[in-house]
Amino acid sequence: MIMQPDIITSDLVELARADLIKKKNPAAAPRIRFDTYHEGLSAQIMYIGPFADEGPTIQRLHDFIHESGHQLRGKHHEIYLSDPRRTAPRNSRR
Repeated sequence: MIMQPDIITSDLVELARADLIKKKNPAAAPRIRFDTYHEGLSAQIMYIGPFADEGPTIQRLHDFIHESGHQLRGKHHEIYLSDPRRTAPRNSRR
């Protein structure tokens, strides 16, 4: 999932997909989609640190949700503030 500005439409995404297929044809191209995601009531937490050590932070978030009288619903999602492919694990930030 990558958030898009309001000027991006499904037609633009389809044009970009067609161009991508013409130039490189990656195996995952058919899975690209443009969709709206309505998350509803949410809880969030900012984690700063290596991916391998994020477990306790996610658990704290889950505990908060349960202690607040709510339930987990569906999968969680993450927003990366850096590119994990280009960041040393000890410096990764989310």
